[in-house]
This record gives sequence, C-alpha cells and structure tokens, in this order.
Amino acid sequence: MEEEKRKEDQEVVITEEALREAEKYIEEEEGPSRRLSGKMDVFITVVAVVMSLVHLYAAIGIIMTHALRGIHVMFVLFLSFLVFPSFKRFKNRIIWYDYILALLGVAVIVYMLADFDQFIYRSVIPNFWDKFFGIILILLVLETTRRTTGLIMPGIVIAFIVYAFVGPMLPNPWTHRGYDIDRIVGHMYMTLEGIFGVPIDVSSTFIILFTIWGAFLEFSGAGKFFIDFSFAAMGGKPTSAGRTVTLASFLLGGPSGSGVATTVTLGAVAYPMLAKAGYSKEAAGGLLSAGGIGAILSPPVLGAAAFLIAEFLKISYLDVITMACIPTCLYYWSIFLMVELDAKKIGVKEIALDKTYSLWQLTYLYGFHFTSLIAIVVIMLIGFTPIMAVFWSTIITFAVSFIRKDTALTPTKLVRALRGGSIGVLSVASTCAAAGIIVGVVTLTGLGLKFSSIILAYAGGSVLLTVIYTAMIVWIIGLAVPVTASYIIAVVICAPAMIQLGIPEFAAHMFVFYYAILSEVSPPTALSPFAAAALTGGNPYKTTMYAWKYTLPAFIVPFMFTVDPKGIGILLKGPVVDVIWTTITAFVGIAALAGGVENWLFKKTTLYERIMLIIAGLALVYPQPLYDIVGFGLIVLVIVSQKLRRDAETSSA
Repeated sequence: MEEEKRKEDQEVVITEEALREAEKYIEEEEGPSRRLSGKMDVFITVVAVVMSLVHLYAAIGIIMTHALRGIHVMFVLFLSFLVFPSFKRFKNRIIWYDYILALLGVAVIVYMLADFDQFIYRSVIPNFWDKFFGIILILLVLETTRRTTGLIMPGIVIAFIVYAFVGPMLPNPWTHRGYDIDRIVGHMYMTLEGIFGVPIDVSSTFIILFTIWGAFLEFSGAGKFFIDFSFAAMGGKPTSAGRTVTLASFLLGGPSGSGVATTVTLGAVAYPMLAKAGYSKEAAGGLLSAGGIGAILSPPVLGAAAFLIAEFLKISYLDVITMACIPTCLYYWSIFLMVELDAKKIGVKEIALDKTYSLWQLTYLYGFHFTSLIAIVVIMLIGFTPIMAVFWSTIITFAVSFIRKDTALTPTKLVRALRGGSIGVLSVASTCAAAGIIVGVVTLTGLGLKFSSIILAYAGGSVLLTVIYTAMIVWIIGLAVPVTASYIIAVVICAPAMIQLGIPEFAAHMFVFYYAILSEVSPPTALSPFAAAALTGGNPYKTTMYAWKYTLPAFIVPFMFTVDPKGIGILLKGPVVDVIWTTITAFVGIAALAGGVENWLFKKTTLYERIMLIIAGLALVYPQPLYDIVGFGLIVLVIVSQKLRRDAETSSA
C-alpha cells in the first residue's frame, strides 16, 4: 500500500522539463527575453528602473502628452533591442547591431522632440530628415514587434501599409485615393494618430502603471499569498481541488492580466493536487487554462485591451470595470458549477490540502496584500482617475509590504520590482505601437467603413448574423496576433458594422474585447491550454476542448448584450428592472448550459434531457419574455424527469 502511494505521488510531480516547456508558451506571448549577467544586466536594470520612475512621476507630475508618448516609445525601443534577441541562438548575448538599433530608437525620438511644434506642422509636407527618421521608426517598430510576438503581427502591419499605397489599383469596395510616402510617414510619425496614437497613449499611461503595480505585488509576495489563501479557504469537499484552482486563478490573475502566465504559475503548484483528486491530464489542463483566461476577464485589471476600451470610448476605466462585473460573475459561476458537476460525474475525490496556516491565521499574517486590490477600486469610486488610483495603490503596496519582514520591498526587491514593471510592458507596448500603424491606415483610407459595409451586405442587415460574422473575424485575427492587437484591429474594422445596426458602442467594444480574449483558448494557437498541457503531459487539443467547456459562458455572454437591446442589462446598463431580470435569467441559463454540456444535473442526463437543458440555456440568455418562458419550462421538465427517474430507480432497488 505504501509503495502504491509513493508511486502515485511520483506520477503527479511536475518535472523541470515540463515546466520549461510550459514557460515557452509564456515566451511565445511575451517574447523570448535574454538572460544576461554582469555589467550589461546592471545597465539594463538601471534603464528599466529609470523608465518606471519616469512613468510614476508622469502619473502625478506634468509631462506633455507628445513628450510622454515619445519618451515611452524611446524606452520601449531601446530596451526591446537589448532584452529580446533577434534570433533564439543569440539568447545569451547581445549582437553589435542590437546596440545600433537601440541607439536609433533613441535618435528618432530625440529628433521628434527637439522642436516638436515645428515638427508637427510639417506633417503634411515632411522634409528629407523627417522622412528618413520616420521610415527608420516604422522599421524599428516592425522589428521590435517581430522579436516580441513573432512574424505574423509585423506581416499584418506591412499588409496594411501596402494597402495604403495601392488603393487606386484595387477594385470596389476596397479602392481609395492612395497615399504616397510623404503622407504615410507624416501621419504615422509626425502626428498623434499613427504610432503615437491611442494605443501608445494607453500604453504610456495606464498599462505601464498597472504592470509596475503588478510587479510590486509579485515581489512583495502577494502572488504566493493568493495561492496559499485559496488553498486555505477551500477544503472539506470533493470539489476542494477545483474550487481552489478557480479562486486562486481569480486572485492571482487579476493583478497580472496575463492568462498564460497565470496558467503556468498556478498549474505548477495546483496540478499535482488536481491529479490526486481524480482529474485527468486533459481535464486538469482545461480547468487551469480556463482559470488563466479568467485573469484577463476579471476586474480590476481586465488585460491591456480594457484600457483601450476606456480610451476609445472616452469613458472612465471604472465604467469598463463596472460593465465587466456581471460577465465575470457569470464566468466563474459556470466554472464553479462545472467543478461541482465534475465531482459527481467523474468521481472526484476529496484530498487533504497542505495548510501551513489556517485561513484566519493566514489572513491575520498576510491579509494586508488585499489592501491595494481594494484601494484601487475605492480610489476610483471617490472620484480619482485610474492613473491616480493605480499610482497610489502601488504606493500602498510598497508601504504595507513592510508590515512583515519577509514581504518587505527592501532596496534590492524594490529595484527588481521597478525593473520588472518596465520589462513586463515591452511586449504590449511594441504591439500597441504596431497597432497604431494599423489604426492610422484605417483612419487614412476609411477601411473601417468599407469593411463594415461588406459585413452588413453579407449579413443582410441581420443583427444576429452581423454579430456572428464579427465573432468569426475577431476569432481568426486573434489566432494570429496577441489579444491587445486583435482587439485594436477588429474594433476599428468590425465595430462600425455593429454600431450601424443600433448596437450601443460600448456593447460593440465589449463584444470584440471578449472574443479577442477567447483566442487564447482557441486552436491552433491556444496558448493557455497548450501551456497547461505541457505541464500536465496531456494531449494539447483534448485539453483545449476541456478549456472550451469551462469557458463556455465567455463565448455565450457577448451575444447576450448585443443581439437584443435589453441584453445590455448584463453590462449594468439600462433600466434597473431589465438589469435585474436579465441577470437572473442569465445565471439560470448558464446553469442549464453547464448541466447540458457536462451531461449531468442531479444525475446523468438522458439525450432528451441534455438537449432540453442546452436549448433552455440558449433561450434564457436571449433576453425576450417568450424565450424566458420556454427556457424555464424546459428546465422544469428536466427536473421533473430526473426526479421521476430517481424515484423509479429507488423503488426498483
């Protein structure tokens, strides 16, 4: 018996090789960074710390908009060429041309800022040096994007640039007047609409401050506390393992805003527990990746694209958080339900969780880590901007870290946190700069309206078909590029079609946002499930299918607030009565869908019961009285059917 137990324990140990394989998917999302040492590592650390300090000052000080965006891009370019290798074989050393490219990144910004007033006035008719440095900047942005995200994103950017040139040669409805090198460079480099447009504005203000805050939480030990807290809070039932993973992913992923990183970080700790509880490799991987995706869906961070929503719509970031509240609750409601149903369906067993401290002891000792999470929302509620909220939350994180010696952000930890905040933003910022070129081309050529007219023509004016086509387009784009980029591209070319049909602008943007996120659980890229499969040793595609099961609400909920006007109640918009009723039916509908997908309610469902549950779920998420009646009626029929079968089985026994 003892030998069998020992064998079982060995089977659920994650090897170093598996962990390295999983971390490759983080690198695929964020770029394969160099591992340097010595003087060069110190130099990069100094530059990164200065970058973080500049942006922290910008949160409370006065730096002109154009200057801040330019300085941000300068730091991003300079550090990216030193941190990210041109090819994997140069991962441990910097090549001579990396220094040249880094210095060119500084030169193009210095040239821009030296006399910005005259510089911007020449945007329509740039001189030789304007064009020279502008072309260099575009090439530098393409190269940094290639290094951080791969070949596809820069390829898409190049395709958009080519489209701007060859417009007159294209057939209707794609044709446009066409633009020469002067106009393209002037727009992309010499205005605040191209490379220095909205995406970089958001990156230089919101995103980097949140990455700095996340780094402060990480180095103060908040991540470990969130995992330990989840382990201590959940227990006593067969569902303990699944519940623990779900809660930990929410707490851990919220500040990080990275689905893949959350999946790997949590999976390295939690997979052995899931395996012992009876989860298969694929089921465990699916649950871990679903939890990781929840990190991007969940307030208060919601991922980088959420900041872009606020900026594009010119609304408060608090409004974006508010709109995401009920969809987030629906998402985790579904996961918790499926965890409960899994316990009955696959016979998940209760396991003893290793608790060094009880829940109350842990909260007493380390509960101060929750302070900044609460503070960031409270500060926004009392009227401060999100920038000020995250700045003061960072200060609070630093201050409360000294409550305990082992969490204190000592000078060494503080430097590492400031460095981590800047390095962590490089990949997103590069993507934002590249996306700015795409937005600039769309603005120049009117491509958004042209593309929207095509969607509307194919949809025949149908709201449902338009939404379905938009979902497919966003999904396809998301397979090739990061979440932030796919949101930006899709929202400028697809959202106008939805808005023309009467869908509120905020609902259209939230729809695109959610489907951009879903690219992380969609093959063939599916970074989160593939990373989880690398940890568990399971089949990547089977793991993805399990992830789809757990993330089902994320696919369904966006349709709820777009296909019918009352559905915006899910986003806490509209009359209070509609908000309450739509929310109730949504929760019941998701529960019915969960039962149908799991093929289990109070017991295993028959084929007819399963079909009725799925139809009921879909009917209830469509906010119309007739569909609500049908949905509730079908659920009652299933409950009665299951009760009668259970009574018959009891009588027979």
